[in-house]
Amino acid sequence: MTHLVHDYGYWAVIIVLTLESFGVPIPGETILIAAGTYAGETHNLSVWIIWALGCLGVLIGSFAGYWVGVRGGYPLLRKYGRYIHMNEPEIKVGLYVFDRYGAIVVSAGRFVAVLRTYAAFLAGTNRMKFPKFAVFNVIGAVAWTGVWSLLSYYVGKSLSSASKSVDYTVGAIAVVLVVAVIVIVRRQAKQLEAVAEAAYPGPLPD
Repeated sequence: MTHLVHDYGYWAVIIVLTLESFGVPIPGETILIAAGTYAGETHNLSVWIIWALGCLGVLIGSFAGYWVGVRGGYPLLRKYGRYIHMNEPEIKVGLYVFDRYGAIVVSAGRFVAVLRTYAAFLAGTNRMKFPKFAVFNVIGAVAWTGVWSLLSYYVGKSLSSASKSVDYTVGAIAVVLVVAVIVIVRRQAKQLEAVAEAAYPGPLPD
């Protein structure tokens, strides 16, 4: 992702996050980390613009995904979901979370990889009221893009300005924290898949 940021700058951020939020399974947090770190190390980009455009990309993609969910919904998902790598385990996660937790998944679910990609589509499929979806969606988009862009920016800034051993130590700790968060998020996704399978055992109906 770093080469995309270097070559295309802000466009890389907004396009990747728009696609992910629409339902294309690409790692949105990776582009934010790459852009934030690049901004911290080179100062060729502004972290505040990265945050703003990242949030805009999330909103464009998720509102489009919501609309597709409202229009096509579950039948469309079952027929074509495999083309965007949304197979039964991912569908079951979405159904499980919306059945039990409703709107909160739109905001808090942005920090879980599987939910982040498909929450908007599933919100539309489950006929979540648009005003409620919009409010939670904006909250989640602002929080998620802010956490990753600012955290990676200060990591990159620490590494680029490190001149003494204590600075290198601080930078290394920050990098470890970023990696740890990524690992935890991905483990949560796997755990959710197991819980959802227990709630909806066997194949889903078409």
